[in-house]
Amino acid sequence: MQELDFFAEHFWKPFEALGFSNSLLYLNAHTIIYTWCVLLALLILGFTTQYSLNHKPDSILSFMILSSVRAFKELFLQNIAIFYNNHFYFIFSLFIFILTCNLIAIFPVIEEPTTDVNTTLALGIIAFMYVQISMIRAHGIKEYVKEYFAPFFLLFPLNVIGELAKIISLSFRLFGNIFGGSIISRLWVSAASSSILTELLAIFSGINLIIVIFFVLFEGFIQAFVFTMLTLTYLSVAIQNEEDHIEEEEELATLRQAQGEREKI
Repeated sequence: MQELDFFAEHFWKPFEALGFSNSLLYLNAHTIIYTWCVLLALLILGFTTQYSLNHKPDSILSFMILSSVRAFKELFLQNIAIFYNNHFYFIFSLFIFILTCNLIAIFPVIEEPTTDVNTTLALGIIAFMYVQISMIRAHGIKEYVKEYFAPFFLLFPLNVIGELAKIISLSFRLFGNIFGGSIISRLWVSAASSSILTELLAIFSGINLIIVIFFVLFEGFIQAFVFTMLTLTYLSVAIQNEEDHIEEEEELATLRQAQGEREKI
């Protein structure tokens, strides 16, 4: 009975009234609530950023925001030589969202939404679909389909599996590291709170602070960065021919302009 009560407390069953009682249709209440907390935090961050940039452009917060954007832009240009607004906005938004999901555990009563495999799987699917759509836009549907039959048609199943494996690679890497860090933190809190002496020792020795810095701040940043950079790498490979085409058009335009100036002379 205790297990059933525990299960009921953490899962919503909105489709049971319609006769659907499959566990796949249950909603993890904690994950949804924590994700709403993340969205609220991002909303507050967005308004704070806008206010700081518009009304206090010389403040430390504005400097930190602009420095972060410039640094991320440099990373973006190192992977994709040509700057695309839409791609940059997507990659940067993905990084900020995952980073906030990982760092929200700083608050004692909130857990990372990324400790739920459904969250990381959804992020992996979103990143995968964005890359595929960008690839179709860059090369066209015909060239996109031909990529799955390269270098010859017998490799079609392997190419499909290889593309789908990117979803697993992205989502399970993020889930495994964040979930593992969460488990270690819980074990430590459980051990430290076993008595007043161990709890005071954990607080005054600084071990609690070290746990938070490493498993929440450091690991949260690293995993958000890795997920984003892998997505950016996949995106760079997907649109590389488009970049070459744009560069060729720019070179041709420069040559035509130079030739036109010579004819005028």
